[in-house]
Amino acid sequence: MLSTTRRRARRLLDRRFEELRPVEALQIPPKGWIRAIRDALGMTAKQLGERMEIRQQSVTEVERSEARGTIQLRTLRRAAEALDCQLVYALVPRDSLQARVERKATEIAERQLSYVAQSMRLEDQEVRDEDWEEQVQDFIHEAITERHLWDTP
Repeated sequence: MLSTTRRRARRLLDRRFEELRPVEALQIPPKGWIRAIRDALGMTAKQLGERMEIRQQSVTEVERSEARGTIQLRTLRRAAEALDCQLVYALVPRDSLQARVERKATEIAERQLSYVAQSMRLEDQEVRDEDWEEQVQDFIHEAITERHLWDTP
């Protein structure tokens, strides 16, 4: 019962995310992007402050807050504009979205089916290993909905 529409949406997003990998290439420089770009341009904090319409001391605080990871998105956007840059904001999954959904569905199916398998073992009707994967896949397609994948436990 996993939705075909959502599967297509995951596939499209996964393709877009592949273009952003490896994300290590996008790691923030130790002093932050604002400071790194400002320094590379040869721009002083005073000059950036004038472009952002803030004081030089505020530029220093903006740069520190970016390096600490506490900067507000709108402030980062203003700094990007003042540096003639485009702000790119993204959440990049560690793995493909489709793989994550499949792992979670398999986890739920195996947990549910393990209760049945235990009962069958007690009745000497154990499920053969070669049938287990097929049963898991059948359970996923018949009993699991995406809406309930992320409920706790």
